[in-house]
Amino acid sequence: MPTKQSIWRNTAFQRMVGADALSQFGTQVTLVALPLTALLTLEASPFQLGLLTAAEMAAFLLIGLPAGVWADRLRRRPILVAADAMRAVALLSIPLAAFAGVLSLAQLYVVALIVGVGTVFFDVAHMSFVPSIVDRDDLPRGIGTMETLRSGASLVGPGLGGWLVQVLTAPFALLADAITYACSATVLATIRTEERPVPQERRSLKAEVAEGLRYVLGHRVLRRIAMVGSLNMLANGLWAVVQPLLLVRELDLGAGAYGLIVSATGLGGVVGGVLAPKIVDRYGNGGAMYGGAVLAGLFMLVVGFTGEGWQVIFYPVGMALTVASSVVLNVGQGSYRQAVTPDHLRGRMNASMRFLMWSAMPVGGILGGLLAEQLSVWQLLWVSCLATVVGHLPFIVSPWIRRLRVEAA
Repeated sequence: MPTKQSIWRNTAFQRMVGADALSQFGTQVTLVALPLTALLTLEASPFQLGLLTAAEMAAFLLIGLPAGVWADRLRRRPILVAADAMRAVALLSIPLAAFAGVLSLAQLYVVALIVGVGTVFFDVAHMSFVPSIVDRDDLPRGIGTMETLRSGASLVGPGLGGWLVQVLTAPFALLADAITYACSATVLATIRTEERPVPQERRSLKAEVAEGLRYVLGHRVLRRIAMVGSLNMLANGLWAVVQPLLLVRELDLGAGAYGLIVSATGLGGVVGGVLAPKIVDRYGNGGAMYGGAVLAGLFMLVVGFTGEGWQVIFYPVGMALTVASSVVLNVGQGSYRQAVTPDHLRGRMNASMRFLMWSAMPVGGILGGLLAEQLSVWQLLWVSCLATVVGHLPFIVSPWIRRLRVEAA
């Protein structure tokens, strides 16, 4: 366990933050460059764009639960390093294939799946590793810092990604993400901290997976968090399809303008990440979850009024406010989950959460692709907005959530 100290005097935490910043920055470049590679370079249809989203998220269905068992059995830092290295190599293959003139949608699907596998292992081990380097009463601050960095990356990364797409073309812009993942892996490899010993007695993979699921589904609060996460990930799958179709094809924005609009939404995340620890301290984890859900649902309705000309402003403004509210919600629920879960179960708890939540996103991506073939982009925009509102209802209709608070250890 970490010794009691200021979170910013914690060398391991500083390096973790640095690695996370690199990784998240590159990920946000890919958020723009990967779908634009499919849309502009390979002229993908709306349904093929939905399949690309599904391919990246399919890893949560395929290995989401076993990844949690391995994160509990093994030391977590090496998992983080290996996951970043895997993602770097996979993304590097896209500019190389484009240079050779052999890039195809099939390769994009494979790379998206490999990147998804790396993301599953990284995210599960990452959340479970944070309590190894941060004191329990600093968890809201530590996770809030991570969320702020994630949002800061989403503020700068997409804009840079759009610019790189214009200058280098979409496939070669992905080189930036490959480099950031490689740098992140290098920084993570330098972290020295005492992790808990690897358990000597191991049960079957199936038994350990089942224990993690039972823990989450049997816990009243964790079960409700998983429900909200699943519904919102389904909506996010829709957004992964509608966003490039709306901004690039329907509103005819260039790659640079597209990146800037996506970046603008990250400003809300930065504000939310800064405010979230203070909100958790004052109103408790439950207050942050409940208030974040109510505001996210309301602000998402603003996005629905996006239109041509000056009405395009409703998209970044509504998204920024929604993201700010969501970050407050995520810091509240994320610090609650880590604090109430025993260390030996943390990997499986986080994996079960990721499985239950993120498995809905490929379904949303495919559904979004199918709906885009049948509905206008404007109709799909409102379907996506309403799906996000519905995703927050399990918290909104549960006022008892507001009373939840994790006391410092």
